[in-house]
Amino acid sequence: MSNKFRIAVRKFDPFETAIEKIWKFFCQETGCDLELEAIPMDLHPLYEATLGKENGLVTGDWDVTHINTDWITEANEKNALEDLAPWIDAQHSENYSESWSDSLLNMQKFEDKILGLPFHDGPECLVYRKDLFNNPEEKKAFKLKYNRELQPPATWEELHEVAQFFHRPEQNLYGTAFALYPDGHNTVFDFSLQLWTRGGELVNENGQINIDSPAAVAGLEFYRKLTQDKAAMHPDCADFDSVKSGMAFANGEIAMMVNWFGFASMCEVYPESKVKGCVDITDVPAGPGGHGVSLNVYWLYAIGKGSKNKQVAYDFIQYAVNAKNDKLMTLEGGIGCRKSTWGDKEVNEIVPYYYKLETLHKNARTLPRNINWNKISEVIDVMVTKLFSTNKDVSELIKEAQNKIDKIES
Repeated sequence: MSNKFRIAVRKFDPFETAIEKIWKFFCQETGCDLELEAIPMDLHPLYEATLGKENGLVTGDWDVTHINTDWITEANEKNALEDLAPWIDAQHSENYSESWSDSLLNMQKFEDKILGLPFHDGPECLVYRKDLFNNPEEKKAFKLKYNRELQPPATWEELHEVAQFFHRPEQNLYGTAFALYPDGHNTVFDFSLQLWTRGGELVNENGQINIDSPAAVAGLEFYRKLTQDKAAMHPDCADFDSVKSGMAFANGEIAMMVNWFGFASMCEVYPESKVKGCVDITDVPAGPGGHGVSLNVYWLYAIGKGSKNKQVAYDFIQYAVNAKNDKLMTLEGGIGCRKSTWGDKEVNEIVPYYYKLETLHKNARTLPRNINWNKISEVIDVMVTKLFSTNKDVSELIKEAQNKIDKIES
Protein backbone atom coordinates (compact mmCIF):
# COMPACT_ATOMS: atom_id res chain seq x y z
CA MET A 1 0.00 0.00 0.00
CA SER A 2 1.36 3.41 -0.96
CA ASN A 3 2.15 5.80 1.88
CA LYS A 4 0.40 8.57 -0.03
CA PHE A 5 -3.33 9.14 -0.34
CA ARG A 6 -4.04 11.00 -3.58
CA ILE A 7 -7.15 13.11 -4.25
CA ALA A 8 -7.90 14.81 -7.58
CA VAL A 9 -9.52 18.09 -6.51
CA ARG A 10 -11.60 20.59 -8.46
CA LYS A 11 -9.60 23.80 -8.10
CA PHE A 12 -11.60 26.11 -5.82
CA ASP A 13 -10.31 27.62 -2.58
CA PRO A 14 -13.16 26.35 -0.36
CA PHE A 15 -12.69 22.78 -1.65
CA GLU A 16 -8.96 22.92 -1.03
CA THR A 17 -9.12 24.36 2.48
CA ALA A 18 -11.98 22.08 3.50
CA ILE A 19 -10.14 18.94 2.38
CA GLU A 20 -7.02 19.91 4.31
CA LYS A 21 -9.05 20.40 7.48
CA ILE A 22 -11.22 17.32 7.04
CA TRP A 23 -8.19 15.09 6.33
CA LYS A 24 -6.44 16.36 9.46
CA PHE A 25 -9.51 15.59 11.61
CA PHE A 26 -9.94 12.21 9.89
CA CYS A 27 -6.38 11.16 10.68
CA GLN A 28 -6.69 12.34 14.27
CA GLU A 29 -9.86 10.30 14.79
CA THR A 30 -8.87 7.15 12.89
CA GLY A 31 -5.09 6.99 13.32
CA CYS A 32 -4.58 6.98 9.54
CA ASP A 33 -0.90 7.73 8.84
CA LEU A 34 -1.08 8.13 5.06
CA GLU A 35 0.28 11.38 3.62
CA LEU A 36 -2.36 13.45 1.83
CA GLU A 37 -1.56 14.56 -1.70
CA ALA A 38 -4.53 16.64 -2.83
CA ILE A 39 -3.92 18.13 -6.29
CA PRO A 40 -6.21 21.01 -7.34
CA MET A 41 -6.98 21.23 -11.06
CA ASP A 42 -9.19 23.25 -13.37
CA LEU A 43 -11.95 21.39 -15.22
CA HIS A 44 -10.10 20.25 -18.35
CA PRO A 45 -6.96 19.04 -16.54
CA LEU A 46 -9.13 17.31 -13.93
CA TYR A 47 -11.05 15.45 -16.62
CA GLU A 48 -7.91 14.41 -18.49
CA ALA A 49 -6.17 13.26 -15.29
CA THR A 50 -9.08 11.13 -14.14
CA LEU A 51 -11.19 9.99 -17.12
CA GLY A 52 -9.40 11.30 -20.20
CA LYS A 53 -5.97 10.57 -21.65
CA GLU A 54 -4.33 9.69 -18.33
CA ASN A 55 -7.22 7.50 -17.17
CA GLY A 56 -5.92 7.89 -13.62
CA LEU A 57 -8.99 6.48 -11.87
CA VAL A 58 -8.44 3.12 -13.53
CA THR A 59 -4.64 3.04 -13.36
CA GLY A 60 -4.57 3.77 -9.64
CA ASP A 61 -3.10 7.28 -9.86
CA TRP A 62 -5.97 8.57 -7.72
CA ASP A 63 -7.57 7.09 -4.64
CA VAL A 64 -10.40 9.63 -4.56
CA THR A 65 -11.63 12.20 -7.04
CA HIS A 66 -14.00 15.10 -7.25
CA ILE A 67 -16.28 14.32 -10.18
CA ASN A 68 -19.28 16.26 -11.44
CA THR A 69 -22.47 14.76 -12.73
CA ASP A 70 -21.66 15.76 -16.33
CA TRP A 71 -18.99 13.04 -16.34
CA ILE A 72 -20.60 10.34 -14.22
CA THR A 73 -22.21 8.37 -17.07
CA GLU A 74 -18.91 8.19 -18.91
CA ALA A 75 -17.18 7.09 -15.71
CA ASN A 76 -19.73 4.31 -15.31
CA GLU A 77 -19.31 3.15 -18.90
CA LYS A 78 -15.51 3.06 -18.48
CA ASN A 79 -15.83 1.22 -15.14
CA ALA A 80 -13.56 3.87 -13.66
CA LEU A 81 -15.18 4.14 -10.22
CA GLU A 82 -15.70 1.83 -7.29
CA ASP A 83 -19.30 0.84 -6.62
CA LEU A 84 -20.10 2.20 -3.17
CA ALA A 85 -23.36 0.28 -2.67
CA PRO A 86 -21.73 -2.75 -0.99
CA TRP A 87 -19.73 -0.47 1.29
CA ILE A 88 -22.82 1.53 2.22
CA ASP A 89 -24.77 -1.64 2.97
CA ALA A 90 -21.95 -3.31 4.89
CA GLN A 91 -21.33 -0.32 7.14
CA HIS A 92 -24.98 0.69 7.45
CA SER A 93 -24.05 4.26 6.54
CA GLU A 94 -26.24 6.69 8.40
CA ASN A 95 -29.59 7.34 6.74
CA TYR A 96 -28.14 7.35 3.22
CA SER A 97 -31.44 7.85 1.42
CA GLU A 98 -32.83 10.28 3.99
CA SER A 99 -29.86 12.62 4.40
CA TRP A 100 -30.01 14.16 0.93
CA SER A 101 -32.70 15.33 -1.45
CA ASP A 102 -33.59 12.84 -4.19
CA SER A 103 -32.26 15.40 -6.66
CA LEU A 104 -28.75 14.70 -5.27
CA LEU A 105 -28.95 10.91 -5.31
CA ASN A 106 -30.14 10.02 -8.82
CA MET A 107 -27.36 10.99 -11.21
CA GLN A 108 -24.72 8.72 -9.62
CA LYS A 109 -27.00 5.69 -9.42
CA PHE A 110 -26.85 3.07 -12.18
CA GLU A 111 -29.19 0.13 -11.54
CA ASP A 112 -27.95 -1.12 -8.15
CA LYS A 113 -24.63 0.75 -8.27
CA ILE A 114 -23.85 3.98 -6.41
CA LEU A 115 -20.76 5.71 -7.77
CA GLY A 116 -20.34 8.71 -5.49
CA LEU A 117 -21.43 10.70 -2.47
CA PRO A 118 -22.63 14.33 -2.94
CA PHE A 119 -20.53 17.04 -1.31
CA HIS A 120 -21.10 20.30 -3.19
CA ASP A 121 -24.07 21.72 -5.00
CA GLY A 122 -26.07 24.88 -5.37
CA PRO A 123 -28.34 25.08 -8.42
CA GLU A 124 -28.23 28.03 -10.77
CA CYS A 125 -30.22 31.07 -9.72
CA LEU A 126 -30.29 34.84 -10.12
CA VAL A 127 -27.82 36.32 -7.65
CA TYR A 128 -28.31 40.03 -7.07
CA ARG A 129 -27.21 43.00 -4.95
CA LYS A 130 -30.19 43.71 -2.72
CA ASP A 131 -28.49 46.88 -1.45
CA LEU A 132 -28.77 48.28 -4.99
CA PHE A 133 -32.28 47.01 -5.69
CA ASN A 134 -33.61 48.27 -2.35
CA ASN A 135 -31.94 51.68 -2.50
CA PRO A 136 -34.64 54.41 -2.56
CA GLU A 137 -32.61 56.65 -4.86
CA GLU A 138 -32.04 53.81 -7.32
CA LYS A 139 -35.74 52.95 -7.22
CA LYS A 140 -36.69 56.54 -7.92
CA ALA A 141 -34.23 56.88 -10.81
CA PHE A 142 -35.31 53.58 -12.37
CA LYS A 143 -39.01 54.45 -12.13
CA LEU A 144 -38.34 57.80 -13.75
CA LYS A 145 -36.41 56.22 -16.62
CA TYR A 146 -38.45 53.06 -17.30
CA ASN A 147 -41.85 53.85 -15.79
CA ARG A 148 -41.92 50.63 -13.75
CA GLU A 149 -40.72 49.51 -10.33
CA LEU A 150 -37.13 48.39 -9.81
CA GLN A 151 -37.13 44.74 -8.78
CA PRO A 152 -35.18 41.56 -9.54
CA PRO A 153 -35.93 40.74 -13.19
CA ALA A 154 -38.48 37.99 -13.86
CA THR A 155 -37.76 37.83 -17.61
CA TRP A 156 -34.59 37.88 -19.70
CA GLU A 157 -35.59 41.15 -21.35
CA GLU A 158 -36.04 42.73 -17.93
CA LEU A 159 -32.59 41.46 -16.93
CA HIS A 160 -31.07 43.16 -19.97
CA GLU A 161 -32.82 46.42 -19.17
CA VAL A 162 -31.83 46.37 -15.48
CA ALA A 163 -28.26 45.46 -16.40
CA GLN A 164 -28.03 48.56 -18.58
CA PHE A 165 -29.42 50.66 -15.73
CA PHE A 166 -26.78 49.50 -13.24
CA HIS A 167 -23.88 49.50 -15.71
CA ARG A 168 -21.43 52.12 -14.39
CA PRO A 169 -17.86 51.38 -15.49
CA GLU A 170 -16.61 54.60 -13.89
CA GLN A 171 -17.63 53.10 -10.52
CA ASN A 172 -16.21 49.66 -11.40
CA LEU A 173 -19.80 48.40 -11.38
CA TYR A 174 -21.18 46.42 -14.31
CA GLY A 175 -24.76 45.39 -15.01
CA THR A 176 -24.28 41.65 -15.34
CA ALA A 177 -21.83 38.92 -16.35
CA PHE A 178 -21.72 35.47 -17.88
CA ALA A 179 -18.91 32.94 -17.70
CA LEU A 180 -17.95 32.82 -21.37
CA TYR A 181 -14.61 31.04 -21.08
CA PRO A 182 -14.87 28.02 -23.43
CA ASP A 183 -14.38 25.11 -21.03
CA GLY A 184 -17.18 22.90 -22.30
CA HIS A 185 -19.37 23.69 -19.31
CA ASN A 186 -20.42 27.27 -18.57
CA THR A 187 -21.68 28.22 -22.03
CA VAL A 188 -23.42 24.83 -22.23
CA PHE A 189 -25.22 25.56 -18.97
CA ASP A 190 -26.21 29.01 -20.22
CA PHE A 191 -27.51 27.56 -23.48
CA SER A 192 -29.55 24.96 -21.59
CA LEU A 193 -31.14 27.63 -19.40
CA GLN A 194 -31.95 29.84 -22.38
CA LEU A 195 -33.58 26.82 -24.03
CA TRP A 196 -35.51 25.49 -21.02
CA THR A 197 -36.77 28.89 -19.91
CA ARG A 198 -38.36 29.29 -23.34
CA GLY A 199 -40.13 25.94 -23.17
CA GLY A 200 -37.55 24.05 -25.24
CA GLU A 201 -35.92 20.68 -24.59
CA LEU A 202 -32.48 19.15 -25.11
CA VAL A 203 -33.84 15.65 -25.71
CA ASN A 204 -36.54 14.64 -28.20
CA GLU A 205 -39.26 12.02 -27.76
CA ASN A 206 -36.83 9.30 -28.94
CA GLY A 207 -34.28 10.10 -26.28
CA GLN A 208 -31.89 11.76 -28.74
CA ILE A 209 -30.14 15.09 -28.22
CA ASN A 210 -31.90 17.60 -30.46
CA ILE A 211 -31.02 21.28 -30.12
CA ASP A 212 -32.45 22.44 -33.46
CA SER A 213 -35.65 24.17 -32.35
CA PRO A 214 -37.28 27.62 -32.40
CA ALA A 215 -36.66 27.95 -28.65
CA ALA A 216 -32.93 27.34 -29.19
CA VAL A 217 -32.78 29.95 -31.95
CA ALA A 218 -34.59 32.54 -29.83
CA GLY A 219 -32.42 31.77 -26.81
CA LEU A 220 -29.12 32.09 -28.66
CA GLU A 221 -30.20 35.25 -30.48
CA PHE A 222 -30.96 36.86 -27.15
CA TYR A 223 -27.75 35.51 -25.60
CA ARG A 224 -25.69 36.97 -28.46
CA LYS A 225 -27.44 40.35 -28.14
CA LEU A 226 -26.91 40.55 -24.38
CA THR A 227 -23.34 39.24 -24.17
CA GLN A 228 -22.21 41.63 -26.91
CA ASP A 229 -23.78 44.64 -25.21
CA LYS A 230 -20.86 46.61 -23.77
CA ALA A 231 -23.36 48.83 -21.97
CA ALA A 232 -24.54 45.90 -19.83
CA MET A 233 -21.76 43.30 -19.52
CA HIS A 234 -18.59 43.04 -17.45
CA PRO A 235 -15.68 43.56 -19.89
CA ASP A 236 -13.77 40.47 -18.70
CA CYS A 237 -16.49 37.91 -19.42
CA ALA A 238 -14.51 36.24 -22.18
CA ASP A 239 -11.96 35.17 -19.57
CA PHE A 240 -14.48 34.31 -16.86
CA ASP A 241 -15.25 30.79 -15.81
CA SER A 242 -17.93 30.48 -13.13
CA VAL A 243 -15.36 30.86 -10.33
CA LYS A 244 -13.86 34.06 -11.73
CA SER A 245 -17.29 35.60 -12.33
CA GLY A 246 -18.24 34.67 -8.76
CA MET A 247 -15.10 36.34 -7.44
CA ALA A 248 -15.85 39.49 -9.45
CA PHE A 249 -19.32 39.57 -7.92
CA ALA A 250 -17.86 39.17 -4.42
CA ASN A 251 -15.55 42.06 -5.25
CA GLY A 252 -18.58 44.30 -5.83
CA GLU A 253 -18.14 44.57 -9.59
CA ILE A 254 -21.47 43.09 -10.74
CA ALA A 255 -25.05 44.12 -9.96
CA MET A 256 -26.60 40.73 -10.73
CA MET A 257 -25.77 37.48 -12.48
CA VAL A 258 -27.19 34.06 -13.27
CA ASN A 259 -24.73 31.72 -11.59
CA TRP A 260 -24.48 28.92 -9.06
CA PHE A 261 -26.00 29.43 -5.62
CA GLY A 262 -22.55 28.78 -4.17
CA PHE A 263 -21.25 32.11 -5.41
CA ALA A 264 -23.99 33.92 -3.52
CA SER A 265 -23.19 31.99 -0.36
CA MET A 266 -19.47 32.61 -0.82
CA CYS A 267 -20.08 36.36 -0.56
CA GLU A 268 -21.13 35.88 3.07
CA VAL A 269 -18.14 33.75 4.18
CA TYR A 270 -15.28 34.85 1.91
CA PRO A 271 -13.02 37.07 4.09
CA GLU A 272 -12.33 39.55 1.28
CA SER A 273 -15.94 39.84 0.11
CA LYS A 274 -17.04 43.45 -0.41
CA VAL A 275 -20.75 42.58 -0.58
CA LYS A 276 -21.29 40.63 2.62
CA GLY A 277 -24.86 41.24 3.80
CA CYS A 278 -25.79 42.83 0.45
CA VAL A 279 -26.79 39.71 -1.50
CA ASP A 280 -29.96 37.77 -2.17
CA ILE A 281 -31.14 35.19 -4.70
CA THR A 282 -34.26 34.43 -6.71
CA ASP A 283 -35.38 32.33 -9.68
CA VAL A 284 -33.64 32.36 -13.04
CA PRO A 285 -35.50 34.73 -15.43
CA ALA A 286 -37.95 33.28 -17.95
CA GLY A 287 -38.27 33.70 -21.69
CA PRO A 288 -41.42 33.95 -23.80
CA GLY A 289 -43.44 30.74 -23.59
CA GLY A 290 -41.47 29.37 -20.67
CA HIS A 291 -40.82 29.80 -16.99
CA GLY A 292 -37.78 30.23 -14.78
CA VAL A 293 -36.07 26.90 -14.06
CA SER A 294 -32.84 26.05 -12.31
CA LEU A 295 -30.02 23.78 -13.43
CA ASN A 296 -28.67 21.18 -11.05
CA VAL A 297 -25.13 19.94 -11.68
CA TYR A 298 -23.42 18.69 -8.57
CA TRP A 299 -20.07 17.40 -7.36
CA LEU A 300 -19.37 14.01 -5.84
CA TYR A 301 -16.63 12.29 -3.92
CA ALA A 302 -15.83 9.03 -5.73
CA ILE A 303 -13.25 6.26 -5.38
CA GLY A 304 -10.98 5.31 -8.25
CA LYS A 305 -11.38 1.72 -9.45
CA GLY A 306 -7.61 1.27 -9.39
CA SER A 307 -7.07 2.63 -5.87
CA LYS A 308 -4.93 0.46 -3.56
CA ASN A 309 -6.40 2.24 -0.53
CA LYS A 310 -10.11 1.55 -1.01
CA GLN A 311 -11.03 0.95 2.62
CA VAL A 312 -9.35 4.19 3.67
CA ALA A 313 -10.90 5.91 0.67
CA TYR A 314 -14.42 4.87 1.63
CA ASP A 315 -13.90 5.69 5.28
CA PHE A 316 -12.61 9.10 4.29
CA ILE A 317 -15.35 10.09 1.83
CA GLN A 318 -18.05 8.90 4.22
CA TYR A 319 -16.40 11.01 6.92
CA ALA A 320 -15.99 13.98 4.55
CA VAL A 321 -19.71 14.14 3.81
CA ASN A 322 -21.05 13.55 7.31
CA ALA A 323 -23.28 16.23 8.83
CA LYS A 324 -20.44 17.94 10.69
CA ASN A 325 -18.15 18.17 7.66
CA ASP A 326 -20.96 19.05 5.27
CA LYS A 327 -21.47 22.10 7.46
CA LEU A 328 -17.70 22.72 7.59
CA MET A 329 -17.59 22.71 3.78
CA THR A 330 -20.40 25.26 3.77
CA LEU A 331 -18.67 27.58 6.21
CA GLU A 332 -15.49 27.36 4.11
CA GLY A 333 -17.44 28.73 1.14
CA GLY A 334 -18.67 25.58 -0.58
CA ILE A 335 -22.27 24.39 -0.59
CA GLY A 336 -23.09 21.49 1.65
CA CYS A 337 -25.58 19.02 0.26
CA ARG A 338 -27.30 17.63 3.34
CA LYS A 339 -30.80 18.65 4.33
CA SER A 340 -29.45 19.23 7.85
CA THR A 341 -27.13 21.95 6.52
CA TRP A 342 -29.86 23.65 4.48
CA GLY A 343 -31.92 24.19 7.61
CA ASP A 344 -29.05 24.77 10.04
CA LYS A 345 -29.65 27.81 12.23
CA GLU A 346 -26.03 28.99 12.32
CA VAL A 347 -25.64 28.58 8.55
CA ASN A 348 -28.80 30.59 7.88
CA GLU A 349 -27.66 33.33 10.25
CA ILE A 350 -24.49 33.66 8.18
CA VAL A 351 -26.15 33.06 4.79
CA PRO A 352 -29.73 34.28 5.33
CA TYR A 353 -31.05 32.76 2.10
CA TYR A 354 -29.53 29.29 2.57
CA TYR A 355 -32.90 27.74 3.32
CA LYS A 356 -33.98 28.63 -0.23
CA LEU A 357 -31.93 25.72 -1.54
CA GLU A 358 -34.82 23.37 -0.91
CA THR A 359 -37.09 25.43 -3.17
CA LEU A 360 -34.42 25.74 -5.87
CA HIS A 361 -34.04 21.98 -5.95
CA LYS A 362 -37.76 21.49 -6.48
CA ASN A 363 -37.52 23.64 -9.61
CA ALA A 364 -34.18 22.26 -10.86
CA ARG A 365 -33.48 20.24 -13.98
CA THR A 366 -30.47 18.11 -14.86
CA LEU A 367 -28.55 17.61 -18.08
CA PRO A 368 -29.05 14.35 -19.99
CA ARG A 369 -27.30 11.21 -18.69
CA ASN A 370 -25.51 10.39 -21.93
CA ILE A 371 -22.28 8.45 -22.31
CA ASN A 372 -21.20 10.92 -25.01
CA TRP A 373 -22.23 14.03 -23.12
CA ASN A 374 -18.65 15.29 -22.74
CA LYS A 375 -18.23 15.23 -26.54
CA ILE A 376 -21.68 16.69 -27.12
CA SER A 377 -21.07 19.49 -24.64
CA GLU A 378 -17.88 20.37 -26.52
CA VAL A 379 -19.92 20.72 -29.72
CA ILE A 380 -22.43 22.98 -27.96
CA ASP A 381 -19.56 24.96 -26.42
CA VAL A 382 -18.03 25.57 -29.86
CA MET A 383 -21.43 26.55 -31.24
CA VAL A 384 -21.98 29.13 -28.51
CA THR A 385 -18.42 30.42 -28.78
CA LYS A 386 -19.00 31.07 -32.51
CA LEU A 387 -21.78 33.45 -31.50
CA PHE A 388 -19.07 35.84 -30.36
CA SER A 389 -16.38 35.17 -32.98
CA THR A 390 -18.51 35.09 -36.15
CA ASN A 391 -21.52 36.80 -37.68
CA LYS A 392 -23.09 33.52 -38.75
CA ASP A 393 -26.84 33.23 -38.53
CA VAL A 394 -27.89 31.55 -35.30
CA SER A 395 -30.04 28.94 -37.03
CA GLU A 396 -27.07 28.00 -39.23
CA LEU A 397 -24.81 27.57 -36.20
CA ILE A 398 -27.40 25.36 -34.55
CA LYS A 399 -27.82 23.16 -37.63
CA GLU A 400 -24.03 22.72 -37.90
CA ALA A 401 -23.88 21.68 -34.26
CA GLN A 402 -26.84 19.32 -34.61
CA ASN A 403 -25.16 17.56 -37.54
CA LYS A 404 -22.07 16.96 -35.40
CA ILE A 405 -24.19 15.72 -32.50
CA ASP A 406 -26.01 13.30 -34.82
CA LYS A 407 -22.67 11.83 -35.93
CA ILE A 408 -21.56 11.39 -32.30
CA GLU A 409 -24.77 9.59 -31.44
CA SER A 410 -24.90 7.44 -34.57
